[in-house]
Amino acid sequence: MRKQAAKKLPLAPDPKFGDKQVTRFVNNIMEQGKKSIAYRIFYDAIDRVSQMTNENGYEIWKRALVNVTPAVEVRSRRIGGATFQIPAEVRADRKISLSMKWLIRYAGDRNGKSMAEKLANEIVAASKGEGAAFKKKEDTHRMAEANKAFSHFRV
Repeated sequence: MRKQAAKKLPLAPDPKFGDKQVTRFVNNIMEQGKKSIAYRIFYDAIDRVSQMTNENGYEIWKRALVNVTPAVEVRSRRIGGATFQIPAEVRADRKISLSMKWLIRYAGDRNGKSMAEKLANEIVAASKGEGAAFKKKEDTHRMAEANKAFSHFRV
């Protein structure tokens, strides 16, 4: 058993916007340690979002993240030989993590030529309250609502 939780390393703010959340997002995009490529994908996507909407792409990305962020989720818990889906509130740190991962995953599943193009389309859709990442959030909330009867089993 560990005596204490592992220390979180502080994130460096990104070079363009000076935002630590952008760095966190880029770290989620990154594959095989290729951070410069991940930054290029993110910044290209933000530029495309700006061109598509004629607004600040960075602000739209932030709005998309907020729209995709879940408030509740269901967690499996085994009670008396049966497994129940128990609704639970999502920790603040996990909310951000889930929203970023959903945006990136569902952007990758989209049709398009480059990842930057796919990500831009998913960001624009999520900022409008559409798209697969937003649907995932809605499904998660719906599932928690459907299983509200088991909330007294809370973990």
